[in-house]
Amino acid sequence: MATLMHPEVVTQKDFLPLNGTDYVEFYAGNARQAAYFYRLAFGMKLVAYAGPETGVRDRASYVLQQGKIRFVLTTSLRADGEIAEHVRVHGDGVRDVALWVDDAKQAWKETTRRGARSVREPYELRDAQGVVKLASIATYGDTIHTFVERSGYSGVFMPGFRTEPEDRAARPTGLLYVDHMVGNVGWNEMNRWVDFYADAMGFSLYQHFDDKDISTEYSALMSKVMANGNGRVKFPINEPAEGRRKSQVEEYLEFYHGPGVQHIALATDDILSTVSKLQEQGVGFLRVPHSYYSDLEKRVGRIDEPIEELEKLGVLVDRDDEGYMLQIFTRPVEDRPTLFYEIIQRKGSRSFGKGNFRALFEAIEREQAERGNL
Repeated sequence: MATLMHPEVVTQKDFLPLNGTDYVEFYAGNARQAAYFYRLAFGMKLVAYAGPETGVRDRASYVLQQGKIRFVLTTSLRADGEIAEHVRVHGDGVRDVALWVDDAKQAWKETTRRGARSVREPYELRDAQGVVKLASIATYGDTIHTFVERSGYSGVFMPGFRTEPEDRAARPTGLLYVDHMVGNVGWNEMNRWVDFYADAMGFSLYQHFDDKDISTEYSALMSKVMANGNGRVKFPINEPAEGRRKSQVEEYLEFYHGPGVQHIALATDDILSTVSKLQEQGVGFLRVPHSYYSDLEKRVGRIDEPIEELEKLGVLVDRDDEGYMLQIFTRPVEDRPTLFYEIIQRKGSRSFGKGNFRALFEAIEREQAERGNL
């Protein structure tokens, strides 16, 4: 693994300053039911809605929030059109990774003049609570980035959405913010999209993992982590590597029918509590064998958490020269083996759990084998 300069020490002017992830929009076959799943299982609160009752004729959208995490679940009200086609091809999946900026028009201008393909030119949405300015560009597959400027808006989400009553069904689990989002791209496509994030969006290479770092007896992949100037937004990009059998990236590409967001890492400051609640509420997680924990302290040194509790929940630990981190991966949350989640707690470490890769990917392979896709 080659670890490069952390983005915050780069001195050149950042032409695309990002405040963080504004929202993640999913296109879903039934957004109402998907929203119910995220409310009861993940503890997201329903805070806003748009649909026929608010004057929107072609779609219904549910805005869910926990901490700084904001998901928008959108379904088509028609059998044709962009949303319905996206669901037909990909199943439920991420359409828009929206980025919070101070100037949406400037962000669009800077990225498109550096080669990004425009999806929607700058526009405004207004209501009694003010104005939200937006613009969108394309990235890998059918995924887009929308730049969101909301400093002039005081409403719950954006114009066109109504505020929902206090959500009494949601059971919060301690999730705080999006730590990173991973994209899967096709064979020999990783460097193309690394160059896109570097050239069009001003990101820097944060970490690099090759097929020697991320491999098992059967499969391998390669990954480069791109981060924006202040390090608040990180996008690892994966591509398949040669192996004896089908890798998790190949399985994803086959069932998603192209590149897309593979997983979303959600941060917590108490992973034992968060994962306990998620499991109680029905979220399924990957499991690793007992042998992983038998020499854990020898591998990672002293940690604050009881190892028996980590093993009971299936939480993994890795250490770098800045501290350690704890992580666990859910099973896919769709019937297609595509999107899943990572729950992560950082205690100094800014890495991505290289020491856990083999155990994690062997766990994924066991699931692939059960599905008949290994």
